[in-house]
This record gives sequence, C-alpha cells and structure tokens, in this order.
Amino acid sequence: MIDTRFTHAIQSLMDADHGDPFSVLGPHSDPQSGWQVRAIFPQAQSLAVIDQETGERLAEAQRIHDAGFWLARIPGAQRPYRFEIDFGSGPMEMEDAYRFGPWLGDLDRHLIGEGTHERLWEKMGAHVVTHEGVAGTAFAVWAPNARKVSVVGDFNAWDGRRLPMRLHPGIGVWEIFVPHVGKGDSYKFEIRGPHGHLMPQKADPFAFQAELPPRTASVVHGIPQWEWSDQSWRDRRAQSNDRTAPISIYEVHLGSWKRGEDNRHMTYREMAEELVPYVAEMGFTHIEMLPITEYPFEGSWGYQPIGLYAPTSRHGGPEEFKAFVEACHAAGIGILLDWVPGHFPTDPHGLGMFDGTHLYEHADPRQGFHQDWNTLIYNFGRREVANFLTDNALFWLDHYHLDGLRVDAVASMLYLDYSRKADQWVPNRFGGRENLEAIDFMRRTNELTYGRYPGTMTVAEESTAWPGVSRPAYLGGLGFGFKWNMGWMHDTLQYISKEPIHRRWHHNDITFSLVYAFSENFILPLSHDEVVHGKGSLIGKMPGDRWQKFANLRAYFGFMWGHPGKKLLFMGGEFAQEREWNHDRGLDWFVTDLPDHKGVQNLVRDLNRLYRELPALHKLDCQPEGFEWLEGADSENSVLAFVRKDGEGNLVAVVCNFTPIVRQDYRLGVPSGGWWAERINTDAEVYGGSNVGNGGGLQADEIPAHGRPYSLNLTLPPLATMMFQLTR
Repeated sequence: MIDTRFTHAIQSLMDADHGDPFSVLGPHSDPQSGWQVRAIFPQAQSLAVIDQETGERLAEAQRIHDAGFWLARIPGAQRPYRFEIDFGSGPMEMEDAYRFGPWLGDLDRHLIGEGTHERLWEKMGAHVVTHEGVAGTAFAVWAPNARKVSVVGDFNAWDGRRLPMRLHPGIGVWEIFVPHVGKGDSYKFEIRGPHGHLMPQKADPFAFQAELPPRTASVVHGIPQWEWSDQSWRDRRAQSNDRTAPISIYEVHLGSWKRGEDNRHMTYREMAEELVPYVAEMGFTHIEMLPITEYPFEGSWGYQPIGLYAPTSRHGGPEEFKAFVEACHAAGIGILLDWVPGHFPTDPHGLGMFDGTHLYEHADPRQGFHQDWNTLIYNFGRREVANFLTDNALFWLDHYHLDGLRVDAVASMLYLDYSRKADQWVPNRFGGRENLEAIDFMRRTNELTYGRYPGTMTVAEESTAWPGVSRPAYLGGLGFGFKWNMGWMHDTLQYISKEPIHRRWHHNDITFSLVYAFSENFILPLSHDEVVHGKGSLIGKMPGDRWQKFANLRAYFGFMWGHPGKKLLFMGGEFAQEREWNHDRGLDWFVTDLPDHKGVQNLVRDLNRLYRELPALHKLDCQPEGFEWLEGADSENSVLAFVRKDGEGNLVAVVCNFTPIVRQDYRLGVPSGGWWAERINTDAEVYGGSNVGNGGGLQADEIPAHGRPYSLNLTLPPLATMMFQLTR
C-alpha cells in the first residue's frame, strides 16, 4: 500500500510543485524489501535498475502514476546503481541524478549565506565536473523565495517535472548534479514562485555562455579553460595602468568596428587579427570595449545586459574571447571592459522577479525602476546581490585577465533622486539623497579589485561633482583609479562647435577645465555618447567649410592630447568619420583613402606616439605640478598656450589658435631659454593642413613676455595646435 502522504508527494512532483524532491526521488530504505528507487520519466516505456559495477539487473520499476512516476523495490543492502530505460527506440543506460550527494560544501554554503564568497563563479551556475566518480554538470542557482526550482534543457525535453533541484535552507540556493549533461547543452531554470505561480523560464545569472540572440537559453560550458602566455604583460601592466603612464584608450563597439560578408559580426579571433594590429599601429595603449556581457537587444549596445558572466556569443565562445584578450596583451595593449552594475533589463528570461519576488531589484519602483532607461535597479543593500556583482567584477579580471573595468552610469547609482522628481524617490536612513548601500558596494568592489588583482584599474563614468571618486576608499573616496571628465567633454565640444568669430565670447569654455583638472585622476573622453542619437559625428560638429571642419577637428585633437588627463577616443573619430555611428553596420573605412580623412588618422597616430614618447605630456597628468599657463586669457585672438612638465625639467609648450587667421610675430613667454623643437603642428601638410609653421622650431629670445624671462616669436597657423619640446 502507498500511504496518502506519499501519494500527495508524487502528485506534487508530477505537478512540478514539490520543494524537496530528494526526499521522494532517488534511493530510499524500504522496511519490506530492503530499499527502493523512485524516478520521474514521463516518456519512458520501461525502466529497470541495474548494478553500477556489474550491470546485474536488480529490479524492474513499476509505473505507479500515469504521468510517469516509477518505483522499483530491491531486496538486500543498498548499492550504487544506474537505470536501463527505453523511450521507444531501444534500451539505453543512464545515471540517476537523485542518487548523488550535494555539490556545494559546508564552507561554500557558509560564505554564500554571509554574502562574502569571493569566488562565487566557481560554485554557482553550471559546472562540468566529475562528482562522486561520474561525469556530468552541477547546477546551482539562488532563488530563496521559490517554492520549487527545476533545471530544464535539451537533456530533459524542457520538462520541469524531470529535474527538480535540492534546496539548501537558510541560504536559498538550489542545486543538483545531472549526470551525462555536458558542454554545449542549452538550459534554463523553471521556477515556481512563493504563491504557486510558474515564472517564465529564467536564464542562469552565472552562465558562462549563452545562446546566440534572439535565442535566450544559457549554454553549459563550465569555467573557460585556457593556457595563458601573457605573464610578461601582467608583470608590467601596473606601469601601463598607473596614473603617471601614457594612457590613450580606443573605445570600441565590437559589433560595428568592422563587419564581415553579408554584414555579419566579426569573430573574436578576427578581431585579434585585425583590430589589435590596427590599435597598435595607431599608438593607442588600451582598448575599451562597450559591454560584451551577454545582452538580448542589439540596440542597447550591451548596456542592458542579462548574462553578466558570459561574453556575448555574437562573436564566438569564451575561449575565442580569451584568444582576443591574449592577442591584445601580446601586442602590449591593455583591455578594459565597460561594466554595467547599475541596472538590468526587464526581459522575462532575466533577473526581474527572478524567484517570483523582487529578488535582485528593489520592490519599490521609486528605488527599483529606472525611468529613463525602462530598466530595473539592483538592490545594493541586499548582501547576496552586492556579492553577485562584486564577484562578477573579480571574475572578468581573474578568468579573462582583463586589465580593468570602466563602470557605467556611476551617478545613477550614487544618488537616490537621480533623474527623479521630488515625490519619486526614497531618502536614505539619514534623510539624504545619497545611496549609502551603492556607495558601500562600489568601495568594496574597488578595494577587492585593487587588492586581489594588482595593476588593474577601475574607471568611473561619473557626471557630477561627487568628491573623491578617484580617491582611495581608505581615505574616504569611492576608490576608483580614474574618472571620466564629463565637464571637459561638454565645455570643449560646446566651444569648438561655435563659429571661430564667436569663440572670443566663450573663451571660458575652453579654459575652465583647468580650474578642476587635478581634483580627480581624469580621463578626457570623446566617447560613443557624443556621436549618436542625432548628435552627428565629431567632424560633423565642426563649423565652417570642409577645410575648416577638418582643421578645427585637428586643432581640437591637438589640444586634447596636450591637455592634462588620459585620453579616450571612440572608434571612427580617429579618421573623422562623417556619418553618425550606427551599431548595425561597420565604420566607413573607405574614407581613409581620402586625403582629409587620412590626414586626421595620421595626426591621431602621431599624437599618440608623441604622448607616449614625452614624459612631460603624461607623467604628471593628474598633478598640478605638471601644468603651467603661458597664455590663458587671450580671448580676443582665441589663442591659448600652456606648458606641460614631467617634474624633471623636461618641458613641452602647447599653443592653440582657434581662429582661421594666420598670426605672425606672436610673442609668447616661456620659462626657459634654448631650442624649442616643433614636434607637432596640426596644420602640417601631411595632416591635410596649409603647412604654415615655424620651420621645425625656434630659439628662445632673451626677451621677457607674459612674466617669463624668455619668449618665442611664433607664427600661429590657422585653426591649429602646435607642440614645442624644449631640447636646449
């Protein structure tokens, strides 16, 4: 006889609504026969239990529920076993997932419960392992409020009744080891919420690979394995990422840098073969990728990610991405990931309402919903959520050897009232607008990043005047290494887009950034945000006829590379692409055959090389001792000049003329006598200019000017920037 409780348990299992499947399925003692095995196989026609070692047939199972619940009674002592099962095409053997013990150990469960596990990726998600002597995949997912969780996939016909998972009470993690499931199998989690409702099937938050969009399943892969050969790079990257180093970043959207035949995405390996040599030739020191963490919507450019642990499958698999990273390092190029921990999309297979409750996001839409982007905001105050995100940052630095993270939309995390009306936000416990939990999360992430992976960097895209963004956390800062200088970008683009005749009235726009240039460790960004949504291209912002447009852009680039701060330029800007960026097609590489565009490309290459060559242009980028105004007030002529220093007596003078007028006999005071060699002139013929200049350099005259004992009698080319190196 089968008692009523057992009948009820079977029915709950067959309804995919049982929260403790291991209490029913698998091997159990039987007072009458010795032991018994219970299993669910709805499509099976017959099922037998056989000895694991000898193959001896131990018992024929009986179908005791029409929907496919099987029970076999076996005499004697319990022993290892497997199934012989026939689905209609002949008998086959398989293991029983319910005869295996837990995958998670005691220490893992303890640290997960505390929210202090610093290598979550080694236990959560799907791992191809040998467990208790059998090959398969161990699955683990956090869903503390779920009534039942099953793993579904190609291996069980996406049937949520077949593989319900084991719950670890107290930490809310469900897990199961599934024999014979391996690399390449697609899967999701089927979750029944606390009130009995079935959620849309969810992708694995810790998946290492995902199906190619628009398909949304996770793919069993395991932690990507790779024999790295980049140790020499890692040994020296601390010098490459230091605030005294020449850092010039090429920002890239991998999906539209170039396209293959029929407009297909290039692979990671193709990027290694084409993008990496190009970046090296152009003299950039780093590549910053727009987000490549898996994302469903192409038009989000990666800024609405769902698979934070998976490089997008649009360009290949995890190993191919590692090959791309290694190619960067072999070429001496650092690689940064644009990382998005501030919000996530509402796609039904994603993190929203993950276990039937507001698990990853705040329940209150005033805290949990981002009105500008129609996305959900992480609950940074929940220790498991903060642990999930912090570990994700460490994962990319650890397993993919990335050299740093550019953290997106930091301001949206810092302020509770960010882009909200007065009645649409919730104050913190002190009544203020600061998001205290997000601040703690960012500080901890930065501390662990710099502590665990020395030589890496973190960069904040932060658009406000929040103090100490790039100050160490132990000194009260947020702990980032660098901060984007959004004010510089806004003011200088506003200035350079004006007709030269009007610039005299807006001289403050081009000089104001020097008031605060050393308050943070700044990066000067001309990013993707400036060439989308109707803003046009960089060259399209320049005023005047075609010659003046190109001259303006060249002068602006010269000013940027001379200005204190590290450099960042979005792809296409380096050759003055005229079309606004479109993520659905490659850049207009054909224009690099045209003299004007080729000239800008040559200039950016030479600016990068000079920036790297001359310590005065980079060593004190973040310190006031590295800068001195020579002429900052000549608004009438729209001329400015300053000196860059390295603290060891080496000087470079930067002189800009932002009008189309050639200015003869412009006397400029300089701090030292000697020969000032003209190292860059953006009006040079090789760059597409009119070739007005100073014959390669000048000897300083012992004639006082601008309060200095020496001066140069300069010819200022039209719409041009020049750099002069003191060579004595």
